[in-house]
Amino acid sequence: MTKTIMQYEQLNKEINDYWTNRATGYSDVNQSELQGIQHQGWQKLINEAIENHFAGKTRGKINVLDVGAGPGFFSIILAELGYKVTAFDANEKMLAQAKQNAGLLKECITFVQGDAQAMPFSGDSFDIVASRNLTWVLPKPDLAYKEWCRVLKPRGLLINFDANWYNYLYDEDKKKSYTEDRENVAKQGYEDHYLTTDINAMEKIALQVPLSPIVRPAWDIEVLSNCGIKSIKVNTDINNRVLSEVEKLNYASSPYFMITAVKL
Repeated sequence: MTKTIMQYEQLNKEINDYWTNRATGYSDVNQSELQGIQHQGWQKLINEAIENHFAGKTRGKINVLDVGAGPGFFSIILAELGYKVTAFDANEKMLAQAKQNAGLLKECITFVQGDAQAMPFSGDSFDIVASRNLTWVLPKPDLAYKEWCRVLKPRGLLINFDANWYNYLYDEDKKKSYTEDRENVAKQGYEDHYLTTDINAMEKIALQVPLSPIVRPAWDIEVLSNCGIKSIKVNTDINNRVLSEVEKLNYASSPYFMITAVKL
């Protein structure tokens, strides 16, 4: 086994161990979203993208792959709408939390464990691949995008939400803005969504994965263009639609971007 492969496998293990330890806490975050204004905001935003692309198609005939499903937030809100959903995650404990959070909807969701960078699905299997907060933490995000495009059907839709979460570790201006976020959160007496996690462990991982120093989504557009994807659209103004006031203050310096793209 080469050193590069060993490093890749070790980093994957470190990432998986982190999310195993955080599964319960992250599940609490998802449950809060399901009970808050985020539920309707995210659901409406994703559904708009799907219905604009698949106008007139019956929801129950649209296969959606939720990559990096975690405790199941996207899988649940999509299943509520009647889509045929597969929740896919590398972490066993996260999928267990997803099943629990889904309640009766778990009967409408297929749960599969595996690596987003090497998925166990046949090509042209899904109408939609959707993801949130995953690409940034992958050791090989370019391979992940290739895999997602591979399993998409022709004319299939890719929807990815992410942000430049840990760019502040490399950019002084971003560091200043990040520090201001922490100060503003403290002034308002809100929970700090960074500091209430194991920030040291997360920053250690962020320093090892390739996307932390890269300003996105320009990188994503280039990679997707090389994967047989067209009609790539980016929306960088979605925070007001999907986040609570506490989240807006926490993540002011790292706003979400939304990528939608179509497979040739």
